[in-house]
Amino acid sequence: MFVEVEEIDRKIVTLLSRNGRMSFTELARQAGLSVSAVHQRVRRLETDGVITGYAALCDPVVIGLPLTAFVSIKPFDPSALDDVPQRLQHLTEIEACHSVAGDENYILKVRVASPAALEDLLQQIRSVASVSTRTTVVLSTPYENRPPGF
Repeated sequence: MFVEVEEIDRKIVTLLSRNGRMSFTELARQAGLSVSAVHQRVRRLETDGVITGYAALCDPVVIGLPLTAFVSIKPFDPSALDDVPQRLQHLTEIEACHSVAGDENYILKVRVASPAALEDLLQQIRSVASVSTRTTVVLSTPYENRPPGF
């Protein structure tokens, strides 16, 4: 469902996307509104589903997951039931699963501790989901988790 987002609400969403722990006082100052007006707008944005939650972002290197890769997957049997996301849901190394158009059906973003751990994960993905894989290892990440570009 598409929700029309006013310009001031876009500013609030952008500010919270950059810092989800920003106080209502600071948010109000930067948005040019009163604290009560900002509080009311944030609650409405949450109720309308524009803001769906708040999360702590972790540095993957610091927590021991320095290797990021994108794994494209394609089922061996294209006519089989498409339940790949459910089959792979238990693999915590998979950070994101995207259904895509093109040669592959899904692209997974994975984070692991080492090349050996990636190799193990790929074997698990192949066997659990009955898919072939194509892997791209990330060398560096100039930016990630950017605020929405309204």
